[in-house]
Formats: sequence, structure tokens, C-alpha cells
Amino acid sequence: MSLRRARNGILAALTAFTFTAGCSEEPDTIASQAPTLPAAPSSAAPSSATATFSPRTADVKTLATGLRVPWGVAFLPDGGALVTERDSGRIVQVGPGSSDGRLTVTEVGMIREADGNSEGGLLGIAVSPQYSQDKTVFLYYTSNKDNRIARWRLGGRPEPIVTGIPISGVHNGGRLAFGPDGFLYATTGDAATVGNSQNLKSLGGKILRMTPDGKPAPGNPFGTLVWSYGHRNVQGIAWDSGGHLWATEFGQNTWDEINRIEPGKNYGWPRVEGAAGQGQYVDPVAAWTTAEASCSGAAIAGDVLVAACLRGQRLWLVPVRADGTLRAAPVPALVGEYGRLRDAHTAPDGSVWVLTSNHDGRGGPIATDDRILAVTLAPA
Repeated sequence: MSLRRARNGILAALTAFTFTAGCSEEPDTIASQAPTLPAAPSSAAPSSATATFSPRTADVKTLATGLRVPWGVAFLPDGGALVTERDSGRIVQVGPGSSDGRLTVTEVGMIREADGNSEGGLLGIAVSPQYSQDKTVFLYYTSNKDNRIARWRLGGRPEPIVTGIPISGVHNGGRLAFGPDGFLYATTGDAATVGNSQNLKSLGGKILRMTPDGKPAPGNPFGTLVWSYGHRNVQGIAWDSGGHLWATEFGQNTWDEINRIEPGKNYGWPRVEGAAGQGQYVDPVAAWTTAEASCSGAAIAGDVLVAACLRGQRLWLVPVRADGTLRAAPVPALVGEYGRLRDAHTAPDGSVWVLTSNHDGRGGPIATDDRILAVTLAPA
């Protein structure tokens, strides 16, 4: 049996849990509550020394249309961006040129090794911090036998640097980003095998931190690629002005989470979904029901964490302080206006690029889908 057919079989077996990607083999959890949140922000509140935004979005502009399941975005030094399409395996460059009021979209590569099926395929992308010199891009994709991370140059073939990340029809993780420390971070899912998350010998259910050669970064807590563990399926990471790492995480049936990530810490899955209040597990900073969240991508705009949500069809705006705590309660935006939202990424001009995901088999696409939106938040 081919892997594609096997993964289709897995997906069919999980039909009852399509949106939450649950699994009948997953055990009952010991926690089912959301963390206590501070009060919602007031529009009359004085602004802080750092950039501050109100819960309302000031402007949404459509930058590009006609994409198919765009999954990740990474900006180039010239202001243009590279965008991956999950199912097609295409990499397109968006901008910096424009035509007829939209940014130009040009195919610049096809990753034929990427096996697009269900939640797998061509996923995350990150541009080398030294791109002007090395012209190197990093990709996360599903092959016919694993999830992997590879180096790539436009027009070339991917060069794998990390292989053996567990694979499944669901829970493949896939986000890539360079942190302020200059190292490459990757998010992985439990691949529908819950034992992966607590197993420090498995790359599944983790956040990984590595050098550009795919080796464990200096200072990693276990001397391996693992930075944090006990995750179910992280698909969004971003750093605030204080250097704290934040992550969006899909829950099973009850709570989707926003976590502040610390090295070596255990985030509880599969024993915990939501807040447990137990010292051995890190509680989420914020959590929502799966119907109003299922957040995939994350970005930091000023001092607001922007989480792009699929099933919830919204952005969650989460005001954060430089010390890594919440400044106020999260506020929803764009609820139901653009369908399923896959990724959020802060652009060089300070706006947030948001990718829709209405062609992923779970949305209701319109003629212009999928789109890239530029969202500008209103200063408080």
C-alpha cells in the first residue's frame, strides 16, 4: 500500500474529528479549563513606550488572489516574499512589483519531493538571515516517508538537513522561523501518535532549535534538537520585543492554546488540554474552544500577538508585554469575514500579511481565493 493511500485511510478514519483532528486513540486528559485572563483592553488606555494597538483593525487590503492553499510566507531583502502552497508544492514570489492594484505573483520553484495530501505537503518556509550573501531558503515539507527540513536555492533541488520527523495524515506541524538568536526553529506535530509528544527521543510533538546545518543549537536543554516538548500540533511561532517565544497550538476537542515557550519545558500533551495548574506542565497563557480558534499562524505586530485561525475564521489579537505576560485579554477581529485564516507574518512595513486557506477542503472558497491580505492595526 502506498503512503498516500495509507494516509487517506487514516484521514477517513478520523472523519468524525475533521476540524479538531482528534483521534480515538487519544486518552482522556486531566485538565479542561482555560487560564484566567486579564480584563479586555480599553480604547482609552494610554499607550506604552512600545508600539501599541487597539483591538480594532484599521485597514485590510487584498494584496494577491488566486492562490491554492498558501501555507507559509517569508520575506526577501527586496521587500517581496516567498509563499508556499501546501498541496501543489509550488513556491511563488509575491511582489515587490505590482500590476492592476495587486502584487505580482510569479512561480519560482516546485518542490516535487513534497507529498501534498490531507494536512501534509509543502508547509513552512524561512529565508536565511544572510540571504543577500548565501541565497538560501529553508523549507519544511512532507516527503513520501517523513516530514523533513531542507535547504533550498531558487531553481535548485532541496537538500535535507533534518529527516525522520514523524508523518501522518494529520498533525504534521510545519512552521519554520529564525529566532532573534539567529537559530532556526521548527514546529512538529505528534503525527496522531500521542506517545511522540512526551518521548524526548522522538522529533514529533516538539519545538526544535537548530543551526543552519540542521544540528542541535548550542544551549539546547537536552543536547538534541528538542527545545520544548509535550505539544500536540504547533503551527505558529513568533517572538515579542523582549525576545520571548510564543506559539499557537491545536487542542483535541476542548481547548486550543497560546503558549509562551521556555526551553526544556513540558507543555503537557497528551495528559493536559488547557490549564492543569500542575507544576510539571506549563499552562497556556490563553485558550479558546476549538470552534472559535484552531489557530495556525502567529505574528507579533508591535506588542500584539496576532493569531490566524482556521475553524474560528478570525484573528485573535493578544496584547503582550515585553516581559512575556499578557497586557490585556485577547480580542477577536475579522470574524467570519475572510473564511479560514492559515498564517500571519509581520511585513517590513509593519502590516501583517494574512493567508487565507479556503481551498484546503474545509472552507467555502470564493472566486478570488485563496488570498493574501495586508492587515494594519489601529494605533491606540
